[in-house]
Amino acid sequence: MTDPDYRLLTSQMLAVLSDESDNLANASMFVALLYAALEDVNWLGIYVLRGNELVLGPFQGKPACVRIPLGQGVCGRAAATLETQRVPDVHAFPGHIVCDEASRSELVVPLLFDRELVGVLDIDSPSLNRFSAVDQAGIESLVAAYCDLHAGKTQFI
Repeated sequence: MTDPDYRLLTSQMLAVLSDESDNLANASMFVALLYAALEDVNWLGIYVLRGNELVLGPFQGKPACVRIPLGQGVCGRAAATLETQRVPDVHAFPGHIVCDEASRSELVVPLLFDRELVGVLDIDSPSLNRFSAVDQAGIESLVAAYCDLHAGKTQFI
C-alpha cells in the first residue's frame, strides 16, 4: 500500500468543492473523495456536533452509530480534546464504541470552523495500525483546507 499524494488530493478537493455553496453537498463530496482515494478503509464519515453529542453526517461504508456522546469512544475523545486520535488497535482503546466489528484501527480528526468545533472526520480500517504519521499529517492538512472553505459561514451542515 502506498501513501496517497495528500497535496494532490487537497488540490483536487479544492477544485471540486470551491464553486459549490451548499455545505451539505460539500461535506458529502469531501467524504466521497477521501473514501475513494484512501486504500484499506472500510468506513469514512463526518460526525456533526449537536449539543453535547456527535450526530452521524455524510459517510461511506456500512450503517454506523448515529449518536456519540462527547468524551466517549475515539470520536468523542477527539471532539472533547480537540486533538487528532490515531489508534493502531481500536480493541485496545479504553471505551471504544463498536459500530463496525470489522474496524481494527481508526483516525479521527476534529473539524474546526473559525476555531470552534463543529464535528469530526472519522476514518476506520479493517487492518491493524493502518494509519501512519504521514497519513495523520496529510488528513489533518486536508481537513484544514476543507474547513478554510467554510470560514465565515454560519452553518457547517
